[in-house]
Amino acid sequence: MLDPAKIKMFREKLLTLRSELVALSEASQDGRKPVTLDQQSVGRLSRMDALQSQAMQLETERRRQISLLRIDTALARMDDEEFGYCIACGDEMDLRRLEHDPSVTTCVQCARKGP
Repeated sequence: MLDPAKIKMFREKLLTLRSELVALSEASQDGRKPVTLDQQSVGRLSRMDALQSQAMQLETERRRQISLLRIDTALARMDDEEFGYCIACGDEMDLRRLEHDPSVTTCVQCARKGP
């Protein structure tokens, strides 16, 4: 079982990461807006570049939202005193794995088995 100091450290790391992701999401809102297809002001290649850039921004935001969900889930597991245990087998996870990514939900053995 993780001691309270370690859990506090992981909580602070997760909250910091969460606030960084939220700030990035807010800062990139303009890049995800629909692209105007006005042929008078923008040429065909410029529109294609804009559409590609928008698609990349949307995918980046989708991944950011998945990361936020993982962080929120990890924080909820902390509140429920289930943090640090594999959700698949229930064993305690290696501390190094949590230090690398505190939002991880499975131990190495269960992660290798796959879904």
